[in-house]
Amino acid sequence: MVNPASNASAVTAVRGHLVSLRDNPFVAGDAAALWHEPDGLLLMRDGVIEAVGPWRDLRHHVPDGVAVTHYPDAFIVPGFIDCHVHYVQTGMIGAAGFQLLDWLDKYTFPTERKFADKAYASKVASLFCDELLRNGTTTALVFAASYPASVDALFEQAERRRMRLIAGKVLMDRNAPPGLCDTAQSAYDDSAALIARWHGRGRLGYAITPRFAITSTPAQLEAAGALWRGHPDVWVHTHLSENRGEIAAVAELYPDRASYLDVYDHYGLVGRRSVFAHGVHMDETDFACCHEHGAAIAHCPTSNLFLGSGLFPLRQALDARRPVHVGLGTDIGAGTSFSLPATAGSAYKVGQLRGDALSAPQLLYLATRGAARALDLGDRIGTLQAGFEADFAVLDPRATPLLAFRTAQAQSLEECLGVMMTLADDRLVKATWVAGREAIPSR
Repeated sequence: MVNPASNASAVTAVRGHLVSLRDNPFVAGDAAALWHEPDGLLLMRDGVIEAVGPWRDLRHHVPDGVAVTHYPDAFIVPGFIDCHVHYVQTGMIGAAGFQLLDWLDKYTFPTERKFADKAYASKVASLFCDELLRNGTTTALVFAASYPASVDALFEQAERRRMRLIAGKVLMDRNAPPGLCDTAQSAYDDSAALIARWHGRGRLGYAITPRFAITSTPAQLEAAGALWRGHPDVWVHTHLSENRGEIAAVAELYPDRASYLDVYDHYGLVGRRSVFAHGVHMDETDFACCHEHGAAIAHCPTSNLFLGSGLFPLRQALDARRPVHVGLGTDIGAGTSFSLPATAGSAYKVGQLRGDALSAPQLLYLATRGAARALDLGDRIGTLQAGFEADFAVLDPRATPLLAFRTAQAQSLEECLGVMMTLADDRLVKATWVAGREAIPSR
């Protein structure tokens, strides 16, 4: 864990094999988009990359007395960005046997009721943040529970670690246990107070967070839209078109709306900082609406497979005629791994099942620069360039005997990256750096 008393203004320097995306490989092609420097240097000041390039060119710029941390046999990539995850579901990963709506009733709602206890919420939030860091994730868009204290607990832990984290209190005033429900007015008031307390504080941001249209009345979605109009620089984070049963239920509750997405659009919740999780069963009209408004989709392959929700049509979402922003989400706890490299590996498999092969640079883009753009943070994070925040992960291609054997056979950087994603778990990440300093999770 990062020591909050450390001198954040100190210069730090890291040397190693730098790998990053300088462009969108889905548009520019892999060769033009993927950048790497086999022996590179990151020079950082005040948590921001000040210079990046070949070691031979920059080594004389390292100030006297600054020790260079060297990772000679590893890959240094931008910190991973999780576009959809539930910290309050950390304790129910692997809860099997149901599809979405029954799974919520059986496992999710009872688990989330525990977060009325601030001490419990703080304990889980600490574990959650450490798991993100252990897996190389430096930024996340996170669901809390419906209790404001669950948001406070998460932000307190993220602030201690100097992470860039966006989160919000769940809005839910129907079709859920009474102990978890709020009202349209209390949801507005509690969210407004949390925005005032946390949004823009350090590297923290707030997301207005209706769980999904099934658990919010029209009055609550109207209140959420009004809240966003009053605070247009926050995010909106919710679920969309994950499961066919869910879509049918939304159609019954909102019969006057043309589609599930149209429900959110009607209440003013579709915009540049809207992030919709899943989007498995969207149609062309929905994708066009997201493109028009700049909204993003969080592709959650391990969750969609685990709950049997379906196969996200990534290529359709990225159609060059009206591309939609897409980033990867682990969706813990329906998702089965905190590792975004492992999640990328599952995205590859989903692509294969749909007949859409994905390359390693494309997958890395979805976990880094593409995810940053999905969150409207593409000018701050997601790539190794001067002026960007100094968040990165150090990947060890020899982390396990099998990985060491297999990567030694790789004929290219792209093949090595792909193998690491296929075989990834938390052992792949040798170190995680946040705001220019190594973050050491508690063991």
